[in-house]
Amino acid sequence: MSKAPSKVTVATVWLDGCSGCHMSLLDMDERLIEIAKAVDIVYSPLVDRKTKDYPEMVDVAIVEGAISSSEDIEKIHMIRAHSRILVALGDCAVAGNVPTMRNPYLVKDIESRAYIENVNVQPQVPDQVVPKLLPFVRPIHEVVPVDVFVQGCPPSADTIYFVLSELVAGRTPDLTQRTRPGA
Repeated sequence: MSKAPSKVTVATVWLDGCSGCHMSLLDMDERLIEIAKAVDIVYSPLVDRKTKDYPEMVDVAIVEGAISSSEDIEKIHMIRAHSRILVALGDCAVAGNVPTMRNPYLVKDIESRAYIENVNVQPQVPDQVVPKLLPFVRPIHEVVPVDVFVQGCPPSADTIYFVLSELVAGRTPDLTQRTRPGA
């Protein structure tokens, strides 16, 4: 009996963003079935996973969102260390996009506005559960090396399908004619 060819392991993660890139991923519709024949989703906020731990090693990590908290820093370093190929998916991951709109403001002013000025019951800045905000939001590549940059807000399902198809085939996707910021 011949052994079935191994599938490419894929993890998807979102950091500071709106999850729109994951929604665009789902917009691949029936092409998801085709991709599923070649990949094994081993970690994702889109699936019911039995373990909450990131796998020891994945072939492809697809990360959307910017780096805005201490938790994001820890996650992206762990993801990079345990992923062969890291894909920055969408304008937040690639360039910081909307999350960087808070960069002109001090963290203490943001926390005061969110947790004290706009609260009627127990106004206080949390010191547990909520990750500590970084002074500035950054795109992924300013924190760890990125292998593939996929622009768009969000990237189209066609673009995401192209990227996954190329990576599954062992090729680096050429996106020069397929993407641009915000589209």
